[in-house]
Amino acid sequence: MVKQVGIIGLGKMGFNLSLNLIDNDYSLVAYNRSIEKTKQLAKKGASPAFSIQDLAQKLASPKIILLMLTAGKPVEETIASLIPHLKKGDILIDGGNSYFKDSIARYNLLKKKGIDFLDMGTSGGTEGARHGTSLTIGGEKEIFKKIEFLFRDISVKDGYVYLGKSGAGHYAKMIHNAIEYSMLESYSEGFEVLEKSPYDFNFKEIAKVWNNGSIIRSHILSLIENVFTKNPELKNIDGIIGGGETGTWAYKTALSQKVEFNTLKHSLQKRKSSEKNQSFSTKLISALRNEFGGHEIKKK
Repeated sequence: MVKQVGIIGLGKMGFNLSLNLIDNDYSLVAYNRSIEKTKQLAKKGASPAFSIQDLAQKLASPKIILLMLTAGKPVEETIASLIPHLKKGDILIDGGNSYFKDSIARYNLLKKKGIDFLDMGTSGGTEGARHGTSLTIGGEKEIFKKIEFLFRDISVKDGYVYLGKSGAGHYAKMIHNAIEYSMLESYSEGFEVLEKSPYDFNFKEIAKVWNNGSIIRSHILSLIENVFTKNPELKNIDGIIGGGETGTWAYKTALSQKVEFNTLKHSLQKRKSSEKNQSFSTKLISALRNEFGGHEIKKK
């Protein structure tokens, strides 16, 4: 079976996911608004496309197209540009961090045109995109089953799950990110208390030992160890955290369901206040976001 996929959006996640697909013997057709990224990926084995129409024409039917775009207008505009070039039975997958209600609306729009749509929450950061993701998928089960091979190929072992009707995949990813915000805040505040102690702690060694057998061991602690290995004192990091969109969606959703999410509320407040007030903990979160997601670190 020839495994062919089109991908639109070659940012940090999209580019690494493309390399993952190529490693898994996919015939990949790739398009990015910036031509340079498309050319870079072509050198790695992808078939370059230089317009939405070009990408669609290079894909055999039924087409499978993966969107790895910033949430909101970029996804909306790309889908609108794709629709004239798609036919009944073609499949669109949104693998970005879209708001789940937007995904439901897109599913309904495309359904009327006979085009299938799945929402795919993609976790694992850039390293996961490159070597094996963690996926939560929503949409029609029949469509999921039809291309389940794709999710199996690009994820780690036991790293994908079908969760139900349209929006379910992005809903779960929204909450995943909300939990991530809270965990980052908790770890960073803990290390700030260590930093202000009367002791000359080695933060890298603390992270290392806590990640071997302790109750709070986690992948984030591995990343904390990496951060302190590279920059033990977090020098030249501004400490403005940035981000916050998916967490804000999650908090508003929790409020609408009368669920307390105070850890997330606090994390969002800290992110906002970091624009004016930086600290050891906000520097650590900024460094961690760069470590797992390639988010820009603002330097002093």
